[in-house]
Amino acid sequence: MNEPMLTIVVPCYNEEEVLPETIDKLRGLREELIDERLISSESALLFVDDGSNDATWDIIYKASLRYPEVKGLKLARNAGHQNALLAGLLAAKTRSDCIVSIDADLQDDIAVIRDFVKKFQEGYEIVYGVRNKRDADTFFKRHTAQWFYKLMRAMGVDLVYNHADYRLLSRRAVEELERFEEVNLFLRGIVPLLGFRSATVHYDRKERLAGKTKYPLKKMIAFALDGITSFSVTPIRMISLIGLVSFFISLLFGGYFLFLKLTGHTQTGWTSLIISIWFLGGLQLIAFGLIGEYIGKIYKETKRRPRYIVDLDLFNLWKPQQRSPSLAERSAMADMRKPRSP
Repeated sequence: MNEPMLTIVVPCYNEEEVLPETIDKLRGLREELIDERLISSESALLFVDDGSNDATWDIIYKASLRYPEVKGLKLARNAGHQNALLAGLLAAKTRSDCIVSIDADLQDDIAVIRDFVKKFQEGYEIVYGVRNKRDADTFFKRHTAQWFYKLMRAMGVDLVYNHADYRLLSRRAVEELERFEEVNLFLRGIVPLLGFRSATVHYDRKERLAGKTKYPLKKMIAFALDGITSFSVTPIRMISLIGLVSFFISLLFGGYFLFLKLTGHTQTGWTSLIISIWFLGGLQLIAFGLIGEYIGKIYKETKRRPRYIVDLDLFNLWKPQQRSPSLAERSAMADMRKPRSP
């Protein structure tokens, strides 16, 4: 088959410390793959700025002026990692045969993109990058991540174990992915639902090149909660089951205490009463909170607000038949026409 046109999509949020090296490494890999005749010379790198408030966009923009293969997509505001990733995938699909997504910190081994492309040429439309081990993670992160995957599996969600968002998707896979219109995105759960022929490639994760992680504990918990509540109603059913069990236990205790009263053996039960009240009250609050989480998701979905807004697209530049270019796009196109310095 002819060499496929590959686009590597890189979501970026406040990555000014690591981005120059990331661009150089990915450009070098692209040249290697072209020399090996694995991908087309028209293949590109698409960096998505997810509303960064540092110099991330300036670095992307200047690189796009200097290197024709480097493209940029700037979101109007921070839309979150999953939305930024989706924005890059949808922007790249019209000019790509296959698309690889990877985080800007390059902790994922870029060398296995070569294996991704080979799997694609063998007929696989989805190729998952799967970590061999999690030794580089802290004890807490390693065990909570394993617990999360096992919990999702127990709830019937088809997740690829130890896979994040490092994957290859064919253009057809991305076109089908676009049909999923939910606002609450959890791509790790959605992609397996596509059902296309898939493969896995294993690799060892590296240390972050520079900068700090953009997923602190708070975001990790929110991400896990989104994943659980977006794909399963099992938590609601569990609360219902706990309520049912508590009801029958209360009947048993009620019968027991009635028996004590009739036989004249009743005693003051302050401690047991307070424990029961706190226990049942806690269960009720948990249940209300969980139900509120689902109702909140329904509320967001019914609004049908856009998942992200593109401020500037240097990958698919303005086309006259679609709309008039914005001020930012006119400025960008003017800069593109200027002679590039060697």
